[in-house]
Amino acid sequence: MVGERASKMINKWPFLFAVLICVIVDSATTQNECKPRWFPGSSTFTCACSSTYCDTVEDYEPLKSGMYAVYTTTQRGSDRLTKRVYDISRKSNASDTSLAFTVNATIRYQKMTGFGGAFTDSAGYNILNLSRPTQDNLLRSYFHPSGIEYTFGRVPIASCDFSLRIYSYDDKDGDFSMKHFNLTSEDFSYKIPLIKRAQSISRRPIKLVASPWSAPAWMKDNNKMINGGKLKGTSSGDYYKAYASYLTRFLDEYAKVNLTFWGLTMLNEPSAGLAFNYSFQSMLFTAENEKDFVKLLGPMLHQRGYQDINLIMLDDQRLFLPLWAQSILGDPVAAKYVSGIGVHWYRDDLSPINKLNETHHDFPNHFLLYTEASNGYQVWDTSVILGDWGRGESYSEDILWDVNDWVTGWIDWNLALNKDGGPNWAKNYVDSSIIVNPADDEFYKQPMFYHIGHFSKFIVPGSFRIDLLCNQDVFVLVPSAAFLLPDGKRAAVFLNKQDDPIDISIGDDKSGYINAQIPAKSIQTYIWS
Repeated sequence: MVGERASKMINKWPFLFAVLICVIVDSATTQNECKPRWFPGSSTFTCACSSTYCDTVEDYEPLKSGMYAVYTTTQRGSDRLTKRVYDISRKSNASDTSLAFTVNATIRYQKMTGFGGAFTDSAGYNILNLSRPTQDNLLRSYFHPSGIEYTFGRVPIASCDFSLRIYSYDDKDGDFSMKHFNLTSEDFSYKIPLIKRAQSISRRPIKLVASPWSAPAWMKDNNKMINGGKLKGTSSGDYYKAYASYLTRFLDEYAKVNLTFWGLTMLNEPSAGLAFNYSFQSMLFTAENEKDFVKLLGPMLHQRGYQDINLIMLDDQRLFLPLWAQSILGDPVAAKYVSGIGVHWYRDDLSPINKLNETHHDFPNHFLLYTEASNGYQVWDTSVILGDWGRGESYSEDILWDVNDWVTGWIDWNLALNKDGGPNWAKNYVDSSIIVNPADDEFYKQPMFYHIGHFSKFIVPGSFRIDLLCNQDVFVLVPSAAFLLPDGKRAAVFLNKQDDPIDISIGDDKSGYINAQIPAKSIQTYIWS
């Protein structure tokens, strides 16, 4: 009897094995589609995720020679990073009404560093207000191979406006030796655990960038972390040295929990310190102040074993370029400690894009990195608009303009906010790529999420922007960029802002021609070898 049962089981093994193989293949290649969720007044839908379901993004591999993959997100259709595969043609079908693009991978520009978002207190609070399975789906959406695979995480040093309270790591007046320096409950609840969970599910390294909003109140001439103000004393004095020790000590404490930082900015938006009535954490640095501070902080970082960290200057709007770069990087002593320039996207509409190009050509050995962006920040804006296509389009358009002017990466602001655009102790609410709804234990992926995903998923660190030419001057209408990926494949991203589809042909001497159509109001990423 036992032998008969065993014989039947053995006879079933080929069938069971085949079923198992099908399941494995299906799990590796099948994309979970978006579950659309419309909201009143929205221009398109969000994608709703819960504890049991969330949409995913299919990998482009395996991709056979002679084929190309195209990922599409549309305002009017149902596509959200939807993958399709087609044949590459031997000849172009470009006509007088289509756009003919030519890719030249032998002409390389900047090396890309990545894309990401910020682990703020508010983001951590919102994520942890969801059930554990829903939290997992949210983190997977950003960091897992089935998601858009962020490779940057910005981490505020102590509190910022997107905290639930004002706090520093050392409130002991006159503690120049940092004897009383301590991380807070926010680090151990909202930041460190979520960073580690993100790292544990990512197949790519996540570069952490630390940014302070203000020194502790006792170091400043207004004795407050808010309302601007500057460090007490001279740039070579005790308070400047204490602030340098404060930042270095933060790196020490995170190192104790096995978190190391790729980058460090010296101060978030130093120009905000000019406003004595600035409503949240801020501090003033002029370009001259920051140049002097680099000469304190740089040697201290080297002495403490952080010589490999990328020290980032500015961390403010691009309207301050190239003047800040000329002041700081024009000083050879300061320049040797600085790796790159942090830029915020706010008021890009008032600041010529050629400021980036000019800065790069003045200082080609220092990278340009966009370190913060958000929508809904203007006083007249609605903070959160669920399903707003225009806000997604504004993200991808800005990225495409920026990378065509030497920017190497782009970091969004809060990973997740609530429907109000908070919590935020200063009530400085903004929008976010993911909005959580704890009452229903679900979250909504905004169009902004998918627009960033067209870059973060595919334009991995180590990619190079390459030459992309068009037979017509149409960049304003169809912003675009092409890249050489580390695996040797090519990628191109196109944003169609128009109400009509556009026929295109992409020529590559190595591969042939991609003859395709960009749908109206859409963004697409093409990948081929």
